Amino acid sequence: MKRLYLIIILQLIVFIPVSSFADGTGTTLRESFDPGLQKGLVTMLGRLHLDQAVREGRLSVALADISELDLPRVASVNGDRMLYAASLPKIAILLGAFVEIERGHMRLDEPTRRSLTDMIRVSSNRDATAMLNRVGKRKLINILRSDRFRLYDPTVNGGLWVGKEYGKSAAYQRDPLHNLSHGATALQTARFYYLLETGNLVGPRLTREMKRMLGNPGIRHKFVKGLADIPGVRIFRKSGSWRHWHADSAIIEQGPYKYILVGLAEDADGGRWLESIARGAHRLVVPGRMAGGLRKVSNRIN
Repeated sequence: MKRLYLIIILQLIVFIPVSSFADGTGTTLRESFDPGLQKGLVTMLGRLHLDQAVREGRLSVALADISELDLPRVASVNGDRMLYAASLPKIAILLGAFVEIERGHMRLDEPTRRSLTDMIRVSSNRDATAMLNRVGKRKLINILRSDRFRLYDPTVNGGLWVGKEYGKSAAYQRDPLHNLSHGATALQTARFYYLLETGNLVGPRLTREMKRMLGNPGIRHKFVKGLADIPGVRIFRKSGSWRHWHADSAIIEQGPYKYILVGLAEDADGGRWLESIARGAHRLVVPGRMAGGLRKVSNRIN
């Protein structure tokens, strides 16, 4: 228990806001740290015997209860640690495409809608590469780094990054801080979803289109598998896996409750970690009666 309390104290220290830009509603996720939720997150990870992975920097998690959208409650471990995130940063390509649509540089016709949907729901590498090239590789990086979004921000150790096509070609621009081709931090990914949910990525009509594409996941693992037993849960997500890197990110809704969950893991069992984390995080946000269909969170990942 002493080790758990030490981790909690360390997380209280490291979650000091270091960026003052608002996340759409005038509220920033970094200014919305909740000590109770933080303690619950750290305790849950300890019960799953994932505290060592946290200490070693091989696991990053961000959890934001946005049931009251303008009063988010946020907790994280290694929230600003940037890790290789495989296909998760395809959400950055999605954003780039919708920014170009908003600017009138692309049309959201049926082939484009189908390609973007397949890129997200079934993680099509072919469609991701095609859309990346339609948006423009340098242009996408500029969008992510722009003052409008700051989804890659050196002052918070990076964020979402796409510097390589999704295929066998070499990286064309690795991120300047960590040399990653496809990277993310948990908190910057959570910001993406919070900006989406508050309507501050693109306009209302295009926001609805983006969220629709993130819904009805076509790959049923990680967060989706972990929450599969709960009736009435809606998941809007993008995941990624390559070798021993595993990532998942989502807006999760059940009744009046809504939260953002992001997990990045560097371990062969990372997919199973994220499955268990989803179950534990759901219990932290949703009252027990509504979460009643959930299997008991295991006290250990074997």
